[in-house]
Amino acid sequence: MSEEPKPLTLEDLQVAVKTAAAFRCVTEYQPAGGAGDKIFPPTYEGGKYATEKRRMPGEETPVDCVLLDSVQSQANRMEAALLDAWERKQIRLPVVTVDFAGNEMPKVLRITSLEAPHRIADALLRDSLLDGRPFRKSDLGKRLDDVDNRNATALFELCPTSLIFGLWDSTGPKGGLGAKFQRAMVSEIVGIGVTTGVKTSSRIDPAQIMLKAGPLFQLKGGGWTLNESLAAKDKKGSIKLGKDGKPSEANHGNVTPSIVDGGVTIDKALQTTVISFPALRRLRFPLNGKYAPAADDAAQTALAALALCAATLTREQGCDLRSRCQLVAISRYEWELLGRPGEEPKRVILNGEDSTKLLAAAVEEAKKAKLPWMAEELVLKPSPELVALVKKSQELSAANSGAEEGGE
Repeated sequence: MSEEPKPLTLEDLQVAVKTAAAFRCVTEYQPAGGAGDKIFPPTYEGGKYATEKRRMPGEETPVDCVLLDSVQSQANRMEAALLDAWERKQIRLPVVTVDFAGNEMPKVLRITSLEAPHRIADALLRDSLLDGRPFRKSDLGKRLDDVDNRNATALFELCPTSLIFGLWDSTGPKGGLGAKFQRAMVSEIVGIGVTTGVKTSSRIDPAQIMLKAGPLFQLKGGGWTLNESLAAKDKKGSIKLGKDGKPSEANHGNVTPSIVDGGVTIDKALQTTVISFPALRRLRFPLNGKYAPAADDAAQTALAALALCAATLTREQGCDLRSRCQLVAISRYEWELLGRPGEEPKRVILNGEDSTKLLAAAVEEAKKAKLPWMAEELVLKPSPELVALVKKSQELSAANSGAEEGGE
């Protein structure tokens, strides 16, 4: 009988970072509606699900599977969980923010490096200002120009999540030759034993608006009109709403009942999260340009703690992936520490509160090793050009009310 899992300590983590292969957490789920309830995976090009066959333990032949949440989506959910914990002051984390307030925009934006698609290398941050200078030309920003696996100190200080979830500085001064960092943690959720179902759609309009009541035209300044003389114009004449000016383009009228492929049932869902220690050990953190082994160890441990914190907080937030795709774990969350070859994995447990304490302790050790860690939020102001671009985009979106813009 295997031993009960033990709480993870900072000392355990420090040893693991130096010697182990990986942390692994595999969690089994069922739909919140119960076994056999239909769930809806994400759709990709052409409205298709990402299905494939996988070899599974205990199965003689490959099993039909479907992707329920991708590696990229899982990374975004983990960053969102860290952002939530940071905003609640449960953790102290380097965060760079672009604040659009004070620019008389239809919708005020505040975007952090935990939300930007390319993290600290995102174009939104690049096109913003620090003390009146372009961020990437400021003293702090220029430090990002020379980062790589053997010189990651600046990223540890300003955006350590980039070292966990990956980064490609393709929008920086070096373009496609900019620094690349692989993901040190990957996670995905897959439905096992999948059968595709169908979905139906229909709508009865209580006003009984008929197709022949159209066509509808785009109204100047937004909205729609039946009066063609009031319609917006292009070179071809009056612009119809949508493609053909049908009342349904404005969400009026009946929708003919239909049945199409949609949703799946599964035997179970598996969430697999892996933190790679070799990927962390590959990173170096020189101090004042000099190799510092103690700093490397402390930074790698802090990054491992940050990864564990992100994964644990995300799991504790629940697994509601999208409309009609809520999953519930059927066992407690456990991590397996994969050590040296031939060793049995060691089982450890970690809850959200303990993961934040572990992160705080690891960061303190990093500070003792003289590593920089930006504790206060760094707020950037968007450049006038970026403000104008975003403002115009918001105005166009509001004017079109979600419809496609009429072409020339």
